[in-house]
Amino acid sequence: MSEKNFSEQLIAAIDKKTDWFNSRELQNVLEQYRLMHTCEKTLYEFLLKKSLITPDPYKNDKKISDIVPPENSPFTDNERSMIIGMRLSDYDSTLDFLCNYYKFSVSNLQISNIKKLIDLNNAIQWNSFSVNSTNINTRTIATLLFNAKQGADALTVNMINDSVSKAGKAVLAINKSLKALTEFQREVYKGNIRKNVMSHPSFSAEKAASSPDDEKVQIKKLFQATMGKTPYYNELIDEIIDEDHSPDKANLQKALLKKLEVENSSAQNSEEKIDTKSILLVALRVFGAMPGQISQAKEKIIENHEVLESEHNTFFEKLKKALRKAFNIEEKPVFYQIPITDQTTDTVRHEKIDYQQFIRDLELRSRRYASAGIRKAPLYEKISQQSEEKILEYVNQQILECNKMLKILNGLDEFFKSAPLPQNRSKIKGLKMEITALKNSIVKANQRRSEYTAYIEEEAQLRKLGITNA
Repeated sequence: MSEKNFSEQLIAAIDKKTDWFNSRELQNVLEQYRLMHTCEKTLYEFLLKKSLITPDPYKNDKKISDIVPPENSPFTDNERSMIIGMRLSDYDSTLDFLCNYYKFSVSNLQISNIKKLIDLNNAIQWNSFSVNSTNINTRTIATLLFNAKQGADALTVNMINDSVSKAGKAVLAINKSLKALTEFQREVYKGNIRKNVMSHPSFSAEKAASSPDDEKVQIKKLFQATMGKTPYYNELIDEIIDEDHSPDKANLQKALLKKLEVENSSAQNSEEKIDTKSILLVALRVFGAMPGQISQAKEKIIENHEVLESEHNTFFEKLKKALRKAFNIEEKPVFYQIPITDQTTDTVRHEKIDYQQFIRDLELRSRRYASAGIRKAPLYEKISQQSEEKILEYVNQQILECNKMLKILNGLDEFFKSAPLPQNRSKIKGLKMEITALKNSIVKANQRRSEYTAYIEEEAQLRKLGITNA
């Protein structure tokens, strides 16, 4: 094979492999990070709910624009709640940045950025999650979760174990893909030298072909001018020289082209039917990440309600409450007139909601989703055994109800900010953080539902055309 033909074949193979990484492998990495983020958020919010860590008061003020793993330096026992709360908060924000804003592509994921991802993956060692871990963050979080599981119900224990297990599997899958990408980036580097340096008009192919040393001289002469700030790696340049001058160059070239081949799995895929039910069950499990967020929102609403109640908590009101409690009489219903914004028309209407009933609804939804989102939990098992139509119906209903819940939470957030007396407004706790987290979960569930619906519709269209094996 001539050097020109080999270079052309190599560059074409690299371009094809780049497309494969961008469209498939790195999209899988993104999905694994989304799974990892869901698991981490479940554990983070569980520890917050149990007051085992202190929430980071500056979380919403921090702007994440790069991959920065949380610190792993030692701290005292007295600082544990605050330090781990802050580190988990930073870890959560970085994962959120990755899942929603980061570009997963070969051009963006150079070796330096791959190293940052690896460092982030090692910040908490989900695959060696033990109270005896040498990693201080891992050891401390494992200890906190171990203590939290003592005396907890089986459902909670399953939720914790399931989240840790899934996070560990996600990290393994991500690291495997990043290792493959690291190896591929070496070939991209070499391909860029062939494309930019060795194809330059000033590059003498004749001199380069005369000896290995002459080829290296030609590359060095034009490297800076054609490759810009790209570092000069002797090891990779030597590989190029070997591929062009080694006595075994024919085998080296053949092996390299073979290594860069993208497996053609279209024949296999045509015989494999996509498991559409599993797509729906992933949507179902997304709801399993919501109980912590719902419970946290509920606690804040109760505290805000108590602030309002305290403004007219006269002696007679206290006496009435004491009598109701003594004689087991139901509390007098409390209704709030809250603003509800219609996103499509951007109009605001007011709706009266029953405060006590809404709190009961939140408690019920939190318990239900805790069971629906975990494999082997009774509700999950019951739903997963139903037909796809029934599961889709359930997912549709939950997305509808959750969107309604979000509207009420937004309305309550606005209401509580303006309802108290001016001197009490600083005591009110905002709901924006919980609303954002819940909205992200609903978006993820909706994406899975859309994926399922699109596949079913495509399948129906193909059947109409008489195509049954696409």
